[in-house]
Amino acid sequence: MTTRSSSDHLDVRRSDRAEENPQGLFGSSPGTRLVRSATAEVVGTFVLVLAGTATAIGAGRADAVYELVAVVLAFGIALAAMAATLGHVSGCHLNPAVTLSLAVTRKFPWRAVPAYVVAQLLGGVLGSLAAWGVYAGSGREVVALSATVPAQGVGTGQAFFVEAVVTFVLVLVVISVATDERVPGGLAPLAVGAALATAIFIAGPITGGAVNPARAFGPAVVSGTTTSLWLYLIAPVVGGLVAAVLYDRLLKPTAPPAPVEAH
Repeated sequence: MTTRSSSDHLDVRRSDRAEENPQGLFGSSPGTRLVRSATAEVVGTFVLVLAGTATAIGAGRADAVYELVAVVLAFGIALAAMAATLGHVSGCHLNPAVTLSLAVTRKFPWRAVPAYVVAQLLGGVLGSLAAWGVYAGSGREVVALSATVPAQGVGTGQAFFVEAVVTFVLVLVVISVATDERVPGGLAPLAVGAALATAIFIAGPITGGAVNPARAFGPAVVSGTTTSLWLYLIAPVVGGLVAAVLYDRLLKPTAPPAPVEAH
């Protein structure tokens, strides 16, 4: 019969606490102070959607001063800025696909998922309304507030695949740089912003590049462009889940090959 030492019991208690309170994105403490965290998610998603949507409206006007590439950069820069600003408060998910992916891999408590998702969807709606107001109401007619729809000739299956793949890219970067202690902390906001820009560069001409159910939901609801909304709500979640499980089960446990010692 064996007995555990006091240090063994201490390690077990620490492990139990880690399971109950997993480390969140950007050093946040998920599931604590939920009202504050949900408010941060509303604010962050509001800024993200406002930045991209307002820029898309400006690019779509007859007197446009922006190139379309500015829309991509607006989303990427806004995400990087919000990650640096709010990451320590809520984890700065700003995306239901990110929240659900973290919950599935036990890096975020399920009890906090509904509050985060509702906050993100609300932030998307508020951001779209604000962008509409910025351009005195014309944004709804110019580009339907940048509501995402498949390009002409793009089928539902192709659009679903593209949105899933680009969200896979985003979530793979997010879950790596913002949860793995081996990654320098200061790199995370820049990396996730660059990942979002890359994803939209890839998907923009095909699907509009939502990469985020909340980003698709806000403009679609406010502009009334809801025909393909289901696709943009489901496909990013599928891609995000695949990325999270892949990193958690296969990539994170690995380490670089050890150097060969000279004899």
